[in-house]
Amino acid sequence: MTTTGLGSVPGDDIREWMRAVLELVDIPFLPELPARPYGDMLSRSIAVLTELAADLQPVGWRLTGGGDARASLDQRRARALLKEDLDVLEEYCAGYEGPLKVQVTGPWTLAATVERPRGDKVLADHGARRDLAQALAAGVEEHLAEVRKRVPGADVLLQVDEPGLPAVLAGVVPTASGWSKHRSVDGPGAVELLSLLTSAAPTVVHCCAARPPIEVFTKAGAAGVAVDVSLLNSAAWDQVAVAVEAGTTVYAGLVATTGAVPEKERAARPLIQRWRELGLDPELMKQVVITPACGLAASPSPRDARARLNLLRAIAEVVGDAAEA
Repeated sequence: MTTTGLGSVPGDDIREWMRAVLELVDIPFLPELPARPYGDMLSRSIAVLTELAADLQPVGWRLTGGGDARASLDQRRARALLKEDLDVLEEYCAGYEGPLKVQVTGPWTLAATVERPRGDKVLADHGARRDLAQALAAGVEEHLAEVRKRVPGADVLLQVDEPGLPAVLAGVVPTASGWSKHRSVDGPGAVELLSLLTSAAPTVVHCCAARPPIEVFTKAGAAGVAVDVSLLNSAAWDQVAVAVEAGTTVYAGLVATTGAVPEKERAARPLIQRWRELGLDPELMKQVVITPACGLAASPSPRDARARLNLLRAIAEVVGDAAEA
């Protein structure tokens, strides 16, 4: 049974965190440090959009056109920061062999967040959101190729963050005026754009929600789904059960990102208890990856976040014992 983090961490020292993730988890990952300018997950994804230009407005990122030549100062700074982080990754992972995870914001969350050149979200325009998804997919392929070149021994895993997809599917994303909502997207439409990313590498889709659209993720080709176990409702657990029995890896978020750090048995209990209630084969728990509930950027300090990552392997042992019981 393995462990990993979900991307974001507190503080501004990428070197400290690169050392930490190589030490503390079984699947190390390229840390995201949103406390730094252009270090958040949206800016990182804007950085990989080599076919589209964007600038940063008071309300957030806005597309401005196509091609590197039109990239704004903000986008160039986001790209420069990503390159610096890749330099650190290459330095600390010299000689590394094994799984290595990188994270990007998914096409639907980007579409629901990024604005078109003339205003309102990309989500409002069917053609614009397809263009954005295609540009993201092309940029991700280049990004992953760069990671593989810098760390030749890595088996690269892609994490696609889609916190906004449940709202997109439900039709509750507000328009620019705030007086109405964007039209909902159906399941097949969501699958179509998300599947553009899953061919680039083995992919896990991350969504912290009471009912993450797991069926959409698996139909799009995701090999894994990452969820916050504390949030899942009964309907979501039914989808988890179906996915697990079909061979999907579940990244089970078991450690809260804030509050007291739990003891290992208490943290593992919700997963073990629900697994038994669903009548799932205990052996299938061996394909679970233990993670924090979500990204750790909200943790009060790097020390606190390290303690939460450090707990994951102990929880994995508890869950592993339950799988063998």
